[in-house]
Amino acid sequence: MRRVVVFGTTGSGKSTVADRLAARTGLRVVELDALFWGRDWQPAPFELFRHRVERETVGDGWIVVGNYGQVRDLVWQPADTLIWLDLPLPLVMWRLLRRTIRRIAMQEELWGTGNRESLRGAFFSRDSILLWALKTHHRNRKRFALECEFLAGEKQVVRLRSAREVERFTAVA
Repeated sequence: MRRVVVFGTTGSGKSTVADRLAARTGLRVVELDALFWGRDWQPAPFELFRHRVERETVGDGWIVVGNYGQVRDLVWQPADTLIWLDLPLPLVMWRLLRRTIRRIAMQEELWGTGNRESLRGAFFSRDSILLWALKTHHRNRKRFALECEFLAGEKQVVRLRSAREVERFTAVA
């Protein structure tokens, strides 16, 4: 396990799992959100985003965190291990709600961009992270199942379906 991708629905705990794995393995964590988002929630242009990802995944020894289809070829292809956090929607939503409220209350800056979550953006916007998680959970599950089935013969695919499975995996990985 030298080139790892941790993916799953928004709020499934990807960053937490990646940080735990990094602490145990010494691998470097690459947050795709940090490479994608700029100030004022402006997305990086397509080619710039791909360039940043290519630069960060050169060589061996990394854990990539995220679900960006625009760069899936750049991270999934060289990966030797795919870790899918396929947690139940109620658990994901509970965790996401708690995280969002904490970030708003603490005015937590995200990825060194100056971006912060807001009450309005989280609860009263079409771009709400909570709404996004609700809308994409089922679709992601179907898509990830197909993609992992296709790649299972050539990569280690770890599908974690409960908080207990995640805890067990990160304790021994």
